[in-house]
Amino acid sequence: MSTASQFVEVAQKGDVTIVRFLESKILDESNIAQIGDRLFRLVDNDGCRKLVLNFDKVEYLSSAALGKLITLDKKVKAQAGRMKLCHIKEGIYEVFKITRLNKVFDIQDDEQGSVDGF
Repeated sequence: MSTASQFVEVAQKGDVTIVRFLESKILDESNIAQIGDRLFRLVDNDGCRKLVLNFDKVEYLSSAALGKLITLDKKVKAQAGRMKLCHIKEGIYEVFKITRLNKVFDIQDDEQGSVDGF
């Protein structure tokens, strides 16, 4: 199963849900709201408990987008699930380090390693 929207593509590998971001800049508030809604539905409505978020195409990420990721992580953990991030570019990873989110999120190098880590 694979579905795509304007901003994300969702695929399954076994019981792991993979979300690939399709935009290089996740900055616009309305786009972030739509992305957040889509990700929250995966957990709340579709019952996804193992999520991998692939940031391979993402060059820029706003603080509002980080807020959505934090909320998503809390939703996943509340459902006894786990979420991993992969392919974080160096510039974005610096923001994760400064905000100490690199300690909150499970950040892996690549998608396959993230999937295998479950």
